[in-house]
Amino acid sequence: MYKFNVEKAVDDCVAWLRDWFDKNGCGCNAVLGISGGKDSSVAAALCVKALGKDRVFGVLMPQGEQHDINYSYDLCNELGIEYTVVNIKGAVDAIYAAMDKSIEISSATRFNLPARIRMSTLYAVSQSKNGRVINTCNLSEDWVGYSTRYGDSVGDVSPLSHFTVTEVKAIGRYLGLSEKFIVKPPIDGLCGKTDEDNLGFTYDTLDKYIREGIEPEKATKERIDRMHVLNLFKLRIMDSFPYEPEE
Repeated sequence: MYKFNVEKAVDDCVAWLRDWFDKNGCGCNAVLGISGGKDSSVAAALCVKALGKDRVFGVLMPQGEQHDINYSYDLCNELGIEYTVVNIKGAVDAIYAAMDKSIEISSATRFNLPARIRMSTLYAVSQSKNGRVINTCNLSEDWVGYSTRYGDSVGDVSPLSHFTVTEVKAIGRYLGLSEKFIVKPPIDGLCGKTDEDNLGFTYDTLDKYIREGIEPEKATKERIDRMHVLNLFKLRIMDSFPYEPEE
């Protein structure tokens, strides 16, 4: 039976982060979006442990009014990190207004555009704060493509990409984060549904399938397998035509 050694995972990840920053951004800051959920909270806590709180900078990016933004403020205060708030509503609305003149905006666009604006904002802040952008996606989300390409799926370095949701939660508890950050249900920000509502299965089911090979009921297994195959392209560097000049 698979057993997660959280102490070793944390120690190894912290050492890896320190080494990565030494090689790819010596003296730079870790800059990351803060939602107050488990992924951004755990990623921020790992960066604080690796680099110290003075080198971790949070960016809060509400789209207008955000009912749960207090989680983000509380996380930054708990970790003692500096942060800024950049409301993206004006930028998103401006793009919608420009598109509306000639294009019928799809629901997928309305779902994904804010994530892409947030990532552009993170890079703008990072360049102004001598930073490197921290990706906060986890293995479970990546497995089924539950991320926005060139939105939350990117960054300069990713400490959580090989940890499942179950493991991310264990890391958060090991690091002493308040439980509310670990159990906060991820909301899609569009229709108020949780990630699990949208996926059609729980992360616990997905994680057991990934780590232990415990297959869910047939329809769920087929859905997970289909999503995994369809979204593998998100995890690759952009495909390019392999042209080779003739001799």
